[in-house]
Amino acid sequence: MNATAAAQSVPPAWQPALGELLESRESRQLAEWLRAEEEAGKRIYPPRDHRLRALELTPLDEVKVVILGQDPYHGAGQAHGLAFSVPEGVRVPPSLVNIYKELAADCGVTAPGHGNLEHWARQGVLLLNNALTVQEGQAGSHQKKGWEAITDAAVAAVAAKSDPCVFLLWGNHAQKKAMRVPGLASSHHLVLTAPHPSPLSAHSGFFGCRHFSRANAFLAGNGRGRIDW
Repeated sequence: MNATAAAQSVPPAWQPALGELLESRESRQLAEWLRAEEEAGKRIYPPRDHRLRALELTPLDEVKVVILGQDPYHGAGQAHGLAFSVPEGVRVPPSLVNIYKELAADCGVTAPGHGNLEHWARQGVLLLNNALTVQEGQAGSHQKKGWEAITDAAVAAVAAKSDPCVFLLWGNHAQKKAMRVPGLASSHHLVLTAPHPSPLSAHSGFFGCRHFSRANAFLAGNGRGRIDW
């Protein structure tokens, strides 16, 4: 996907925040680098038509909750453009297993038997990774290649909304990304932090954080409904 195609694929509600940026020299360089990587025979995930999937499913004017991930899953068939999510039929990753465990303890929601979180995205949960692509088998391989400017701008656009939103920041990486948004912590939004849900850190405070019920209480209290987790 080249820069122009990426800009044109962004839903209308995201155009004011991202359209010009996706036409910038930096975005063109990112697109050229990705094309060169693919031409060199490297497998890049997710597929081209899913790289902006989070924005496509959750337009800016519909965002209620933001959940930030680091980069896409790097195994074949796993990544489909949504942070923490995998297509149906793909084994549920350990971090998402722990997310489902906390959701069950917090809200009594039974895990659905798959890892596809599109139903969250369609309700206004922006599942956004820091980098939107990754090389097969190489976690973090597309960090600092140009995606950060685009995803930082998306987070800043949500922070600038007048409608109160919830930011669920799991792990240091997500928290540092949100810190780049001026004034977010002192804004009218609800910012909740916890350790990452990975097996290495979930028992250090992710379990028991009750972010899902707290998010819904905040949204309902501000007249924005609730998320059907």
